[in-house]
This record gives sequence, structure tokens and C-alpha cells, in this order.
Amino acid sequence: MAEYAIEMRGMVKIYPGGTVALKGVDFAVREGEIHGLLGENGAGKTTLMEILYGTRSPTEGEIFVRGRRVEIRSPRDAMALGIGMVHQHFTLIPVFTALENVVLGDEPVRSAGLLDVQAARARVEELMDQTGLHVPLDEPVENLSTGERQRIEILKMLYRNADILILDEPTAVLTPLETKELFAFLKRMKEEGKTIVFITHKLREVKAITDRVTVLRRGEVVGTVDTAEVSMEELARMMVGREVLFELEKKPREPEEPKLTVEDLWVRGEGGDYAVKGVSFEVRGGEIFGIAGVEGNGQTELVEAITGLRLPDRGRVLLAGEDVTGARPHHLYARGLGHIPEDRHRRGIILEFTVAENSILGLQRLPPFMNKWGVLQESVVRDWARKVVERFEIDTPGIDAPASALSGGNQQKLIVGREIMKDPKVVVAAQPTRGLDVAATEYIRRTLLRMRDEGRAVLLVSADLDEVLMLSDRVGVMYEGELMGVVRPEEVTLEEIGMMMGGVRLEDIKGGGAKAEAESTGG
Repeated sequence: MAEYAIEMRGMVKIYPGGTVALKGVDFAVREGEIHGLLGENGAGKTTLMEILYGTRSPTEGEIFVRGRRVEIRSPRDAMALGIGMVHQHFTLIPVFTALENVVLGDEPVRSAGLLDVQAARARVEELMDQTGLHVPLDEPVENLSTGERQRIEILKMLYRNADILILDEPTAVLTPLETKELFAFLKRMKEEGKTIVFITHKLREVKAITDRVTVLRRGEVVGTVDTAEVSMEELARMMVGREVLFELEKKPREPEEPKLTVEDLWVRGEGGDYAVKGVSFEVRGGEIFGIAGVEGNGQTELVEAITGLRLPDRGRVLLAGEDVTGARPHHLYARGLGHIPEDRHRRGIILEFTVAENSILGLQRLPPFMNKWGVLQESVVRDWARKVVERFEIDTPGIDAPASALSGGNQQKLIVGREIMKDPKVVVAAQPTRGLDVAATEYIRRTLLRMRDEGRAVLLVSADLDEVLMLSDRVGVMYEGELMGVVRPEEVTLEEIGMMMGGVRLEDIKGGGAKAEAESTGG
């Protein structure tokens, strides 16, 4: 048997327009190992694996499966070779049942051409028993949790006899308990001789689950190392080319009066049902209040209601004691609110506008940027933009360059810089480091802590649990639109946070209803 289950040699990918995603990458995975593929966003990880799975074609390069050179032109070719890929964004049909999704496209049929449901069910049930990946087979996928949907995606691949499994950012939408269960499954698969490629940018996960790891940076291989022999700090240095601090100092600080208060807020989602159900909390000056939870549990609608982008059905939002419920965003900005939106391209910047133009969004109607005749003062705008670029270390070709010319990290710095330069009393930061490399992430987190230390109130909404626990003074956990409780990070275990993310209330975990109630109201 060949030493390597997979070898990719000299892989080059050049997109139309000249963007070079891969620059001669060599990548080899041993038979029966869990191999991490690590790198910052845009490093080429997913592109490399999509070539292996046949959803992208390489510009140059060769692929070998167990020592034999192969051509992979489609996922069907990959599956025929035993290669399966679970994508970061699930590819399930919501109204189909779990069983229907697993067998779709590879259904067992009777001689008359009819679907053999009993044979399909028997085979999938056998797979579930073998792997421990149990899901309710007759339940529509739209009714299932994120963790259950991911199990279905993996079962789909195993049903098709994949013994080389590619997982793309598999923990991005999982609770800590679901992540633990996934890791236990991957270890069982390894013991059974399966080969797994684990794509991630989370260093802690690489250390926890992989045997070896290959690090990509800007489309090139920095190195392949044995995981046990390298530290997270060394991996970070390989990813970004410099030292990165993981533990940031959070100075003790006495919080001030509440600057943002949310009282019994009810907000409807896109479908008309309530996405936020009676949520109450307060954020004090000199405090970071974190909202944790798996994405899709009402966090987006909560932020939109607070920042004037969605009208709540009932309840109140108070900014520095003033009722601003339903106020428009520009009124909120004028009263001291800063907003770092979760979707930077949809809500944060206009990619076609220049860096200078983006630096004044939300301020453009105000003096000194606009004169009394309604004309923008170009020299004032340019001076302001230079200050934002310099103060927030934005790497840009120039203030006249379009925002689209900046990396994701520098686009985020531009947004953060603009919001802080407004001198807000309250900053709502939604998913502020999503999709950023470790260097940009470190910078944004430092900036949030600095705002706290300056006495501002920071509402941090993040799906990154490590981030929430590291930065926050208090944490509220959301599940299906409700707060399961509010805790101090140092007074709760990761397992307890995970239980709350899965729908267990704090008072049921701690057995102290009165204490939980006092905490949830900020006492």
C-alpha cells in the first residue's frame, strides 16, 4: 500500500483576471491520519480541497490517490475514488427528510425501478450504528439542529463509501458539545483506517484533533509539521509571518452607569415568527457585554433592532437613558452609537467607493464634511481619511483606492476605525473578527479592549466562543431567541456555557434561580 492516501504536486490555480490562489502547492496526506490544513482566510485551503473534490479545476498540477495518478473533473470522479467533502455551508434540501437527503442521488431501487426505502433505511441505520452519528431519519432537515445537519452531511459521504473525508471548517456552527462529539467521531474513523483532511483557521482545534498539519500562506506551503511537536504560537507564526499574542490582558475595571439598556425586546425575523423573545440586559460604561450562541438564534435580529435596522414589535432600547426604540441609524449615530456590522460588505462598506469615501459613511451629512450648501468638502474628507488610515494601521494603496482593493482584514479595520472616530458612547460589534486571519483578529480584539478601558460600553456579539469568553466582562447566552442566562466568564465552565448554547437555562444548571435572575438583570 502507498504511504500516502493523497498526493497533490505542483498545484497552481489562477482565476480569470489574474488572481493567483495557489502557487505550486505540494500536499500529501498519509493513509489513516487526521491531517490539518491551516491558514488564514484567502490562503488557498478551500481552493486546494475543492480541486481534490472536483468542484474546481487546477491550472497546473498532478493528483495521486494511493500512488496512482488520477484525473478528477467532478465530484462524481472524486467519489468513485473514495473521496468525500463536507462543505462549510451545508448542501441539504430543507423539506426532505434526513434519510432522503442521505441517499439522494444514490438511491437503492427495486427491479421495477422503484425506490427501495427499506434497503436505504437499513443501510443508513447500519452506518449510524457503526459511526455513532445518529439522526432522526424521518424528520425534515429544516426541523433539525445544526449539529444534526452536519451529521447528515457526513453520513452522505460515508453512504457513498468515502474513506478519504474532507471537512471544511466543520466546527464553525457547532456548540462546544457538538464539537466534542464530532472530534470523538473523527478519532473513531481514524481508528477504522479512514483518512481525514481537516480544514480550519482555529489553532486550538488543530492541536486537539490532528496528527500532522500543513500551513498555507498566500497560496504557498509554509511547512508540514507533526502537530505534537509544534506550539500554537509557532503555528500562528507560520500562518502570518510574525509573533501573535493569544492571551490579551484585560485590566480590572469598575463598570460605570448603564449606557445601553434593552428591556423585554420582541423582534420578528424574516419569516414573521419571533426571532427575539423578551430579551433584557444592560451594558455599562467600561464593560464588554458578550452575546454567545450558535448563529441563527436571534443574534442578528437583536443587533438590527438595537442599531435601527429592524423595528421591534415591543420592548424598549435605551441609549444613555434616552428611549431610542425604532430610531433610524443616523439618529442613533448622532446620539453616540457605533456599529460594526456582521456583514461588512452588505452593511459596513461600499466596495466601489474609495477608502476616503468609506471613512465618512454615516458622517457625510454633518459638518465639517458637508458645508451649508450641501456640498462635500473634499479636502476635509481626505484629511479625515488619512487620520483613520494612520491611526488604525490600514494597509491600503492609498485613500483614493477602492475599498475592494483592501484585504478583508483591512476592510474591517477601516470599518472599526470609522466607527471609533465617531467617538461613540456605545459600540455594537457583531462578529467583528469573522473571516479574519490571526493577526487582524488580534488587532480588532485589542481595539475592543481599548474602547472598554476608555469607558465606552461594548456589546460584543460573536459566534467565536473563545473570543466572547476572553474579551467579555459578562456573557449572555442566546438560544432560539431567548437569553438562557447571564454569567461572568470566570464563574462558569465551558461545559456549562455549551449546555446553555444548547437550550438549558442557567438556573437549571446552577440550581440557583434567584442568583441567575439577579445576574440576568445586571445585578
